[in-house]
Amino acid sequence: MIDVRCICAIGQRGQLGLNGHLPWEGNTDPLFVEDVTRFFALTMGHVLIAGPKTVASVPEFAFKDRTIDVIRSHEDPEQVLKRYPGRRIFVGGGIAVWNVYAPYIQHWDVTRLPYDGEADRWFDPAWLVGGPLRTP
Repeated sequence: MIDVRCICAIGQRGQLGLNGHLPWEGNTDPLFVEDVTRFFALTMGHVLIAGPKTVASVPEFAFKDRTIDVIRSHEDPEQVLKRYPGRRIFVGGGIAVWNVYAPYIQHWDVTRLPYDGEADRWFDPAWLVGGPLRTP
């Protein structure tokens, strides 16, 4: 079985994004800095797959010690995952990516940060059971 995991941080009410960025981006509070450090430590040496916007936000230094794959909506998730046999794969987002990859993720690593401000993107708890909420 392929080891597929999600890694993300959310605000107090499930906030994920604001205007194409993390809502707390640039916050120097130790809890936020610790979360970013933890993200890079956990994904080091492994595969990180994410959409173009998420990958664009990854600092240059991170490209040297992990495999980063920009995935596109037209790609078959099973084919993408088969590219990395025997490797741990982290699905880093964004929302469109988690909507597609949720059924393949066995482990969700979600950090809840002390952010309670604005957002325009939200964590969908339905991902935890294998897919996005479906609306009629």
